[in-house]
Amino acid sequence: QVQLVESGGGLVQAGGSLRLSCAASGRTFSPYAMGWFRQAPGKEREFVAAISLISGNTYYADSVKGRFTISGDNAKNTVHLQMSSLKPDDTAVYFCASSNALYAYTAAYAYNYWGQGTQVTVSS
Repeated sequence: QVQLVESGGGLVQAGGSLRLSCAASGRTFSPYAMGWFRQAPGKEREFVAAISLISGNTYYADSVKGRFTISGDNAKNTVHLQMSSLKPDDTAVYFCASSNALYAYTAAYAYNYWGQGTQVTVSS
């Protein structure tokens, strides 16, 4: 059983920063990649960022490129999402996910475990 627990969400003013963390636990947890997705009210879940735990390559949605940074700590089974220059459009529930796939990290179907999500609200 794999569990992913997100933390770090909250309320922030536009232009501010937040750092999300995702802690993973499980007897045989060794994913190939970790990712962050978000879902705003009335909208579909969308890809935000991902990191390959094999190569270290990172992937970002165009909407967050240059503002968000994903990083991973394999030893601690933790992944972080540093979010800067936040905008009201970034308001959403942010989900952490793990993948055993070797590609398609921008697609939700590549991920097999998901956290419960953490709310991020950016006020204007």
